Amino acid sequence: MYERLLERKIGEALSDTPVVLIVGPRRAGKTTLVRKIGGTDRAYTTLDDQSTLDAAQSDPAGFVRGLNEATIDEIQRAPELLLAIKKSVDEGYRPGRFLLTGSANVMTLPRVAESLAGRIETLRMLPLARAEVEATEPTFLDRVFAGKLRGTRQATVGDELVRVALAGGFPEALARESERRRQSWARSWLASVLTRDLRDIAEIEKLTELPKFVRLLAEHSGKLVNYSRFGSGIGVSHKTSQRYVSLLEQVFVVATLQPWYTNALKRIVKTPKLHFLDCGLLAGARGLTFARLKADHGEFGGLLESFVFSEILKLMTASDLQLTPYHFRDQGMREVDIVLERDDGMIAGIEIKASATVRSGDFMGLRTLAEACGERFSYGVILYDSTELVPFGDRMVAAPLSCLWA
Repeated sequence: MYERLLERKIGEALSDTPVVLIVGPRRAGKTTLVRKIGGTDRAYTTLDDQSTLDAAQSDPAGFVRGLNEATIDEIQRAPELLLAIKKSVDEGYRPGRFLLTGSANVMTLPRVAESLAGRIETLRMLPLARAEVEATEPTFLDRVFAGKLRGTRQATVGDELVRVALAGGFPEALARESERRRQSWARSWLASVLTRDLRDIAEIEKLTELPKFVRLLAEHSGKLVNYSRFGSGIGVSHKTSQRYVSLLEQVFVVATLQPWYTNALKRIVKTPKLHFLDCGLLAGARGLTFARLKADHGEFGGLLESFVFSEILKLMTASDLQLTPYHFRDQGMREVDIVLERDDGMIAGIEIKASATVRSGDFMGLRTLAEACGERFSYGVILYDSTELVPFGDRMVAAPLSCLWA
């Protein structure tokens, strides 16, 4: 069993908050973790069981009545339970009463979010980070903001880096020995989520077209969002396309990364970027294989950027730093793949390069960002396919990509 980085934060939340909700994609390991945390002292029930689901939907108040400390899995299947939980908590306000999981982010529903305000803490759990797979203690985010990145003795480079990115982080996929079997698992996962979990949270007018829509999004992972182009691929409007992307965000297939901008810079691109949250799913949707990437290494850049973005999000969920991720691009094509803004306004920039060589000109976007931020700029990093950590002037460094988990 993998040790999960989020376990400490869940324990802290249960110690002082009545309701703790763990949201993340199906099969990411949420059930395994909450059952481990709950042990034998906490009642466990899952709404994936049809009889249990029927009982919860027919009488939410009766279902919750009498529960002292309980774990309820897949809460998005009966969101009406959350209102009953709110009433129960108000009648008996104690920390750690309800530990919930959801494979869709029910907290985006306005009525639910408002009713549980002040009573719930929501934590996001994505598939395995490489630090969890390698059983290491990640320090990347702290070191970036301290300006003290270090090299790694056993950096993951070359073919091995390609294989790591292609594998993704779902435990069941990683347990499969061959690339072909991992991609088969990824395609089955996508089919299940598109036909089941999405129907739990919304009415979809062109449900049979969603696999095609997801393949189209996969071709644009790591690129700027274009809702009109996405929609035209399946014959829906810009507005409907935007809604579909939002729903896929709610079930943790994709994420949109908002642009960072400041009045100090003119002519900044204010369009979000799209990323898949797991590169195993991205590879399965696009048919990207190790052999294909070896033959055309240019395909690897977009996948690697989404891989790093996902890894950063995983580290953020376990970090005590309060960070918000963005991307930066101006109309002169100076860009930074990931901009992290700390709650005190300090900024770090991260560029991703699939090559083993970094030149001074590659820092153009980071230098533009640093100039715009002034004293708020803490560090600029290019993560690249190498074992060497190389300084490039004041607060700029090229570092091995596996600094993320080493």
